[in-house]
Amino acid sequence: MKTKIYIKNIGKYSGQTITLKGWLYNKRSSGKLVFLQLRDGSGIIQCVVFKGGVSEEVFKLADSLQQESSISVTGIVKEDKRSPLGYELGVNDLTLIQMAKDYPIAPKEHGTAFLMDHRHLWLRSSRQTAILKIRDEVIFAVRQYFRDNGFTLVDSPILTPAACEGTGTLFETDYFDCKAYLSQSGQLYGEAAAMALGKIYCFGPTFRAEKSKTRRHLTEFWMVEPEVAFNDLEDDMDLAEDFICAVVAQVLKNRRAELEVLERDISKLERVQKPFPRITYTQAIEILNKKGNPTEWGGDIGGDEETLISQEFDRPVIINRYPAAIKAFYMKRDPQDPKLALAMDVIGPEGYGEIIGGSVREEDYDTLVLRIKETGLPVEAFDWYLDLRKYGSVPHAGFGMGIERFIAWICGVPHLRETIPFPRLMDRLKP
Repeated sequence: MKTKIYIKNIGKYSGQTITLKGWLYNKRSSGKLVFLQLRDGSGIIQCVVFKGGVSEEVFKLADSLQQESSISVTGIVKEDKRSPLGYELGVNDLTLIQMAKDYPIAPKEHGTAFLMDHRHLWLRSSRQTAILKIRDEVIFAVRQYFRDNGFTLVDSPILTPAACEGTGTLFETDYFDCKAYLSQSGQLYGEAAAMALGKIYCFGPTFRAEKSKTRRHLTEFWMVEPEVAFNDLEDDMDLAEDFICAVVAQVLKNRRAELEVLERDISKLERVQKPFPRITYTQAIEILNKKGNPTEWGGDIGGDEETLISQEFDRPVIINRYPAAIKAFYMKRDPQDPKLALAMDVIGPEGYGEIIGGSVREEDYDTLVLRIKETGLPVEAFDWYLDLRKYGSVPHAGFGMGIERFIAWICGVPHLRETIPFPRLMDRLKP
């Protein structure tokens, strides 16, 4: 098989004549020299075209190239300590594949709306490619962690018959002769799989019809959700803590260059070490009140409150034992205090908010039926879910982590729209 050479491996070919194929990222001319910045998805290298070293036609072509034109460049790999790669290419031939004319994203500042309208092209920028490579690393690290720790991947359906996280955020669709909904979470199916396999995780797209325009929300996002039979709340928090540390460590190990492109303060990620501080919901309210926030006990802890709490810590903090009244129907009550749910959230540092939400699940049949009725959900839609409490029910716990929120924190980007290739927002369904 013919070997294709990529820029990231350029050091293997020092002194050799090679051919690279890619796109013109940028260009500058200086009399008898044309400097082409070539990108191929693996990196960017400077290709130097000297008027006396190529034919007149090749030099004119190099000088006429426009941004994002696709080209094939042949030349000698030369060491250059000024280059981030340590190498440049001395060009002796150049072939045009396609001339891009009037590329809309120029090397200047553009407004967010413009860039989002051209998201399919914006992805080519060095910042966006860095984010996407970190996203790839995060997803690989997630799968590797669960594989290494004895979990089995179980795919949950995208079309579901009922709500998991409340009826107010459902996307409804016709499904032959009945209604179906886009999945808000794979959790309920994950619980069923955990009763078969013990330790599982599901990982896929989820949908929330939230009418929110905050930087922390998307209508379509990816979520990883482990579920473990016989786990209690302490086990759940231990798993979340270990999982986060492992994924952050792998990104730091393999994606330093991309983090540097983003000018991320790596020292803040290096502080993500076990143990994480753990506080109760009641203690969280006390922190807020001392900071002048008026949230009363029983109130929801929103984005602003999460930011205030995170300022007290240099790593993620786990808040546990929330008021049962503000948590989902499937969350088990604390036997020591029924007003509380055995629930926990992991709040990211630096104001990035909730990155993990989880709980112990209610395993008693009668109690779960009562909770479903209290929520106003149709019991018949959960008949299969209730079966899990009739045939070998056991205590179990799990959590969900939104991949985009996690990546936003890791990358230090302010809005989730940059953490997914093609974001879906209230006002955006294109491209």
